[in-house]
Amino acid sequence: MKKINFFFFGFGQTAKYFTKELINSKKKFTFSATNTKKTSLKSFCKKKFKSFKFKDNNFDQRLLKKLQNADYILVSIPPQGKKDLVLKRFKKNLKSLNFKKLIYLSATSVYGNHNGKWVSENSKLKGKTLFGIRRIAAEKAWIDFKKSSGLDINILRVSGIYSKESNVLKKILKKNIYVKDKKFFSRIRIEDLAVIIKKMFFSSKSSMILNASDDKPSTNIEVAKFAAKLLKIKSLHAVPILKFKNKMIKQFYKDSKKVSNKNMKRTLMIKLKYPTFKHGLRNIFNNFM
Repeated sequence: MKKINFFFFGFGQTAKYFTKELINSKKKFTFSATNTKKTSLKSFCKKKFKSFKFKDNNFDQRLLKKLQNADYILVSIPPQGKKDLVLKRFKKNLKSLNFKKLIYLSATSVYGNHNGKWVSENSKLKGKTLFGIRRIAAEKAWIDFKKSSGLDINILRVSGIYSKESNVLKKILKKNIYVKDKKFFSRIRIEDLAVIIKKMFFSSKSSMILNASDDKPSTNIEVAKFAAKLLKIKSLHAVPILKFKNKMIKQFYKDSKKVSNKNMKRTLMIKLKYPTFKHGLRNIFNNFM
C-alpha cells in the first residue's frame, strides 16, 4: 500500500495530536512540516520528518518539493494582520499542485457575539474582535482561492481547545482564580479534534465548512466550579473581567455564543470521546493530575 504524504503548515499542539491519531489508527504515512526557526530533521513519536523554515516571506526553497508531493495539506498557522501567511506566500504554488484535500483551521471567533444563542455554519459572521476580523478575512481568502483554483479547500472552525497539557484544572491549581463572567463558550478536547481532522481529510465530501466543538457550551463559571469540585477546592476567587489588564483576555470575553456541532457529527459520522467538558476534565483529573 502506497504511503500517504502529509504537509503541515505549522506543527503545534493540534498537528502533533493529529499525527498521533494517524499513528494510532495504523495509517501508513509520511509528513513534513514548517517551523519559524531553521530547517532540520526531527523526530516525533519515533517518526522522522523534515521541518522546513518558514517565517513571514522567508522560507527554505526545499519545502516546495515536499509540498509538490503532498496528498493532504493541513494549515494551522494563524493569520497575521489581514493576510493569511500561507496564501500570501504559496498561492501560486498551491494552484499548480494536485493534492487531494487541504484543511484550513479557522476559529469560532468568526461568529462574534450572538448573545448566548446557538450558531451553526450558516450563521452570520459577526466577529468584531481582532481575532474574529482576521479569521473572517482569512476564510474569505481561502474560499476565493477555492473558487478560482477548483481545488478541494475545507475550513474547520475550531472552538476553544483544551488538553492534558493545558486546561482549567492546571490554571486553578496555579492561581486559584476564575473569570467572573456569564458568557457562553464552546470547547473541544484535543483528541476529539484530531479525530475530526482525520475524518474530514478522508471524507468523500469536498469543500466543507464545519464547526469543531463538543456537545455542551458552558459558561466559564460552570466549568471553573466543576474543576474546583474535582480538585476539592472549596473556595475560588472570582475576578470580574474588568479587573484584567490583558487586552487579549478582554477581547475574548466580548463574545457569547453556543456553537452547534450537529452538522459536523452528521457529515463526518463522529461520536465524540469527550462530549462535554465534564467528560474531558474528569478524564484529565483521573489520569494526568
